[in-house]
Amino acid sequence: MSYPLTREQHLDLYYYMKLNRMLDEQLVRLFRQNVVVGGLYSNLGQEATSVGTAYALEKRDWIAPMIRNVGGLLVKGYKPRDILMQYMARVDSPTMGKDGTSHFGDIKVRHVVSPISMLGDLVPVMAGVAIGGRYLGQNIVAMTWVGDGATSTGAFHEGLNFAATQHAPLVLVVENNQWAYSTPVSKQVPIHDLADRAKAYGIASAIVDGNDVVAVYQTAKDAVDRCRRGEGPVLIESKTMRMKGHAQHDPAEYVPKEMFEYWEARDPIARYEKYLTENKIWDEKTKKELDARIDKELKEDLEFAEKSPLPPPELAEQGVYCDGCHTVEAVWKRSKAEVTPPKSSVKPEWEVADFGGFDLASTMAKQSAAAGANGGKDARTIASASQKNAAHKPQQRPNGGAAKSAQHPAGQKFKGQKANGRPEKSSDVPRVPFGRGPKGKEGRK
Repeated sequence: MSYPLTREQHLDLYYYMKLNRMLDEQLVRLFRQNVVVGGLYSNLGQEATSVGTAYALEKRDWIAPMIRNVGGLLVKGYKPRDILMQYMARVDSPTMGKDGTSHFGDIKVRHVVSPISMLGDLVPVMAGVAIGGRYLGQNIVAMTWVGDGATSTGAFHEGLNFAATQHAPLVLVVENNQWAYSTPVSKQVPIHDLADRAKAYGIASAIVDGNDVVAVYQTAKDAVDRCRRGEGPVLIESKTMRMKGHAQHDPAEYVPKEMFEYWEARDPIARYEKYLTENKIWDEKTKKELDARIDKELKEDLEFAEKSPLPPPELAEQGVYCDGCHTVEAVWKRSKAEVTPPKSSVKPEWEVADFGGFDLASTMAKQSAAAGANGGKDARTIASASQKNAAHKPQQRPNGGAAKSAQHPAGQKFKGQKANGRPEKSSDVPRVPFGRGPKGKEGRK
């Protein structure tokens, strides 16, 4: 589906990407001046992914950024001064100088969850945020980003499986920036497209050119709309490139020079400037005005950040524990009666029509599409193996009776089961007890 952008929206995308780039360059200068406290993690070359995905969200939606998703923070309403002061550990920073990089958030107004240093752990967290918003009737979508390396973590898979089974309105953006620190993608996974990870969980996925901001926005907007319609989570793989090392201390000498040259020719901002010109969305005057606006904002915010003092020593003991300093309560957008008994009551029963058994016909039907171009080889292999198994005669018991088959003949009605496979409601239906239960009278002393 296509989502046309207005001229103002097109210029917004340029503004946020260019502001992101200029802020990144300013932070590099501050790092070299020894003003940045701690490490600095550049997002050079990845601006289109952060900005394009976050721009597809609405104000009510939630994000959980990583260290390279500064563009998403800018789209969500943070100012360059917030990021500058955060890296400089100033008292007026979002964490009052108590934390570094992008480890800050705002759950009241901007709906931003602070990053977690253990990569991949934000996936289950944001799945929970998405489910919580649905429960409260907020009709929100949650979004988070992970790198290619994080797709190899347990939290990524556990969180994605949880989101899939709960049909959570979660958009998970995998930034395939080619390197997990110094390990290339080909050395950590045996697949070319990380979007294939979604197949294991039965959810929708998409692959997008992560250096084309319009394509990123279109893909993300479609994913967000799918989630808001209740169609479950979506995984987006954005193919892009980390144009610096893991952090400023890493010269990235392990990256082939030709690889940097390849991606430099596909710089997202240069490509978008060309797009805006060719489609007559702007002219040279408009570009100069936008660039001048960005320069002015950055200078003002840098001056503000430099004037902000370092945190006083006595601040260290404040805010460690919450002792009535703020109220945490749910924001209900629906009647609580909808999610409380009797309206929310369901029978504590699960129905499994086929009892989890193997059915050759349905399995072959499902495999036929996957067989595709190889002429049905996969399906024939399954059929052949099943026919061989069926050819074996059942083992005979010592008393001459045939052993019970592990599979039930088609159409056979089990005790306590209707013809449609559902259990009959009678005292004969076997129950699975919670725990071992009490012993019978014959076992009592």
